[in-house]
Amino acid sequence: MDSLRLGVLCSGGKDSLFACYRAMQEDEVACLVTLVPENPESYLFHTPNLHMVPLQARAAGLPLVSEVTTGIEEKEINDLSRALAIAAERHGIEGVVTGALMSVYQSTRIQRVCHDLNLWCFNPLWYSDPGTYMERLITSGFRVIVSGVFSAPFDASWLGRELDRDALSILMQYARDFRITLTGEGGEYETLVLDAPFFHRRIVIEESESWYRNHRGVLDVKRARLEER
Repeated sequence: MDSLRLGVLCSGGKDSLFACYRAMQEDEVACLVTLVPENPESYLFHTPNLHMVPLQARAAGLPLVSEVTTGIEEKEINDLSRALAIAAERHGIEGVVTGALMSVYQSTRIQRVCHDLNLWCFNPLWYSDPGTYMERLITSGFRVIVSGVFSAPFDASWLGRELDRDALSILMQYARDFRITLTGEGGEYETLVLDAPFFHRRIVIEESESWYRNHRGVLDVKRARLEER
């Protein structure tokens, strides 16, 4: 089968960008697509540090389609459809890649939009073994930090922490003892990718602010730049 031109739904976090990496191994990624919710409690779309996605697109040398969404349940579907239609028109995409791991809510809605637009829908991480996936993330050369925490037992020290083997070991213990999802798929934590195997340059954070209270907190990147490897 000939390779397809794909658009990757990108939140800036580890799952969407690892899915992008996986897609690149077999097909052509033509662009990144991001939805920026006006509502921080968006049902479908990641919100912390979405303003970093344009920098990630530059690091990867990929065009970006960025559209605002209301962030209101079900209306988000129309906004997603508009963004993917723009990506299809501008960049000739034939399919859409998502970083969905287990969320039936997310995947079924994206699949419906893709079906209506006659686009393939790819979920390369769907029901991957969490431990194997997290290990591959680290060994593949991704540099990922925690950008938000939203659950016990995470404390403020996790904000900005790199997901390395030491962090993974602790997360595995949390998954056993506190029943969190190892990958953060349950919304327990969010991530930001600073480097990836397909980035031509890496992202360096120059200034950030964080807030934390009662197991909830966010690292807000105020200033960042691209740096040669």
